[in-house]
Amino acid sequence: MMQKKVTIIGAGAVGATTAFALLTRGAASEVVLIDVNTEKALGEALDIKQATPFIDNCDIYAGSYADAVGSDVVVITSGVGRKPGQSRLELVQTNVGIIKQISQEIVKAAPNAIYILVANPVDILTYAFLKYTGLPKSQVFGTGTVLDTIRLRTRLAEIYNVNKQQVHANVLGEHGDTSFVAWSTATIAGVPLCEFDSSIASAYRLPNEYTREDVETYVRKSGGKIIARKGCTVYGIGMTTTHIVKSLGGSAETAMTVSSLHEGEYGIKDVCLSSLSLVDRTGVRSILTQKLSDEELKKLHASAEALKAVIKNVTF
Repeated sequence: MMQKKVTIIGAGAVGATTAFALLTRGAASEVVLIDVNTEKALGEALDIKQATPFIDNCDIYAGSYADAVGSDVVVITSGVGRKPGQSRLELVQTNVGIIKQISQEIVKAAPNAIYILVANPVDILTYAFLKYTGLPKSQVFGTGTVLDTIRLRTRLAEIYNVNKQQVHANVLGEHGDTSFVAWSTATIAGVPLCEFDSSIASAYRLPNEYTREDVETYVRKSGGKIIARKGCTVYGIGMTTTHIVKSLGGSAETAMTVSSLHEGEYGIKDVCLSSLSLVDRTGVRSILTQKLSDEELKKLHASAEALKAVIKNVTF
């Protein structure tokens, strides 16, 4: 069990699921749930606490900002949820206001914590939190397209009938409609995806037929389909956040597509979006400027410009 204190702001479906995942996966030994609805936070904490006899050395409780003192990581899930048919970016002004209120309180209690933004639109809210707090860019980042990336890897593993952990392919850009798959860097078990079909011996079953457009649509539209059917997405993002928190406590750096502030990487400045980054116990140590195709680079810039257009219309 990793000895790590994590504060989660927002005890809704995503916050509670993340808290449960953190404890069961051994990513935290102490979890504080904070919510404006104190009764909800108390109920979720008690429900999870009663599962902890089956988990080694951990605790969870509801609290206030004062209880966040000493937190190693703060996860922010607070915000108005996306409604069926609504884009992530349509949520922006309301949730920026919520982030402003939170930032004024939480940094006083936990100035040295690593901050992970989960609420949507995550790229804009990560930028807003940095703007409001003035914290170093390494210390604040969003879950970005890590969730999109595991959706992509899930789909490609189904298509190729391979172990999901052997699929290495990433979604870059905005966590939203301008995201894209970096096909040029995708591999399965180290074999470039573009060569994988021809590398399969004839005795083995060939992969299912697919188009890249269909896969990208699956990735972009999965969240909307889940929300339309059950009202929210929780398990994918809960495990995504848990994976990131575990990576913060590791002895080695982990490469993942979190949303972080770009200051010239790929020629992109003053916006938060996802490209492959190295994450360690200090937060985002470096953005990896891996070689992308010309088309992919154009898509990354288009994604950055789409986010900047939204930022221009936000009142901070």
